[in-house]
Amino acid sequence: MSPKYELKTVPFDPRFPNQNQTRHCYQSYLDFHRCEKVKGKGHEICTYFNKAYKALCPNAWIEKWDDQRANGVFPGRI
Repeated sequence: MSPKYELKTVPFDPRFPNQNQTRHCYQSYLDFHRCEKVKGKGHEICTYFNKAYKALCPNAWIEKWDDQRANGVFPGRI
């Protein structure tokens, strides 16, 4: 018998009521890295934002933003 998996997606956020979730993706990415900066890496509270941006953002965007952060040219305020 194969194990059962429970799939979940990001819950509704009233700040982003539209079908297009691009802003929600970007804001969750920023919030995750801000949370880690303040609370420290691996903090339990930050996991919500981590799961949110990974569920909403295309992998190519995440890789691009990670590269920009590593090179010190990321346009967002973290």
